[in-house]
Amino acid sequence: MQMIQQTADLSAYLVADEVIDHHHPVVRETAAKLACGAADSYEYARAAFEFVRDAIPHSQDSRDPRVTWRASDVLAQGTGICYAKAHALAALLRAEDIPTALCYQKFEVVHGLVAVRFNGAWHRQDPRGNKPGVDAQFSLDGERLAFTPDPASNEMDYPVLYAAPHSVVVDALKAAPDRPYPWQHLPTAL
Repeated sequence: MQMIQQTADLSAYLVADEVIDHHHPVVRETAAKLACGAADSYEYARAAFEFVRDAIPHSQDSRDPRVTWRASDVLAQGTGICYAKAHALAALLRAEDIPTALCYQKFEVVHGLVAVRFNGAWHRQDPRGNKPGVDAQFSLDGERLAFTPDPASNEMDYPVLYAAPHSVVVDALKAAPDRPYPWQHLPTAL
């Protein structure tokens, strides 16, 4: 799939905002802890990915009723659905000056992941969290995502690399009083 940058300006993929709040102390502290054991930005990116994938449970899998959407809240509360976990990973990567985009797939509902820029190319990563039947891995040598769309079932990869989370996703998370609510109101398309 040919990925399309929403903007040609790579600095847009380093910006902090209300959702990807990488200047927040919780994000900075987490990034600093992860960076101290990394020899380079590639090792840091892998460590950040594995941290978000493994240390922050997907709230649907863990049945955690809390809804997080801001990166710092995901890290502080230690929970989130795919979008929220993607926001946390984007913040951790951007905190260390690694250009990171938000990207999406369409299944029955929209699924969120990120793309990181290394060696002049974008590489999609899915920090959703592994479980039986899901084995997402950090990779720059071919995608190792949680899910593969089936075009025959009207599933797809959205090609756009967003500099900020899509408003449809953020609005759905912000409107949710608890985890069961967004599960019945997740976006089905962008």
